[in-house]
Amino acid sequence: MGSTAAMLLRSVAVLALLTTSATTAAAQYWNSGTATFYGGRDGSGTMGGACGYDNLYNQGYGVLNAALSQVLFNDGASCGQCYNIKCDTGKSGWCKPGYSVTVTATNLCPPNYAITTNGGGWCNPPRPHFDMSQPAWEQIGIYRAGIIPVLYQRVPCTRQGGVRFTISGFNYFQLVLITNVAGSGSIRSMSVKGASTGWIAMTRNWGALWQCSSALVGEPLSFAVTSTGGQTLYMNNIAPAWWTFGMTFASNNQFAY
Repeated sequence: MGSTAAMLLRSVAVLALLTTSATTAAAQYWNSGTATFYGGRDGSGTMGGACGYDNLYNQGYGVLNAALSQVLFNDGASCGQCYNIKCDTGKSGWCKPGYSVTVTATNLCPPNYAITTNGGGWCNPPRPHFDMSQPAWEQIGIYRAGIIPVLYQRVPCTRQGGVRFTISGFNYFQLVLITNVAGSGSIRSMSVKGASTGWIAMTRNWGALWQCSSALVGEPLSFAVTSTGGQTLYMNNIAPAWWTFGMTFASNNQFAY
């Protein structure tokens, strides 16, 4: 009887430990930050930005977007990522309880070292902050608040259609903007290949723009792209041999993660 009681006690202790671990993991799933808004009631002022997307409607991102503080922007590596954000009702009375919104990272909210982090320098390191489009922000916060505490988590991105490539540059310099990326939303690495070349590694120029210095004009172009989630897609002959600078080509491929 004593042995059975001891085993039962141990089982209860293990169950309690597992429950505590699961609860802790769930609590850590949401991160704390703050959020403001910009760009006007229609979000038109958020077009363009440090990721290089220019017209966010044309690129598949729309008006539900945000500029990330420096610590979240990660020198452009976070461009295209998606975040689910809700107002932290435990810290503010300016929330819209029960609502959340998913936004795409399309811009940088630059730091302002002339003012303190808590005195208006909302995007100063090490603060995680979202300067959201006004239409997105007003889904979770009451306008008069101006700034609200939020809980956020990174989530998979959903896009319509395939990954897109816009080629700019000149002669021996290719600058490729990659857009409409699902899954992770952001890109870890990228390579290009012409009909007469092997795979040529590209480097991040800024934001979602990748570059290489090679003589590729007049050749069909293929791209090998790896998402930050670790998935690699080989997209062959995306641009035909007659491509010219300024053209955009859509693939039939899309990322799952």
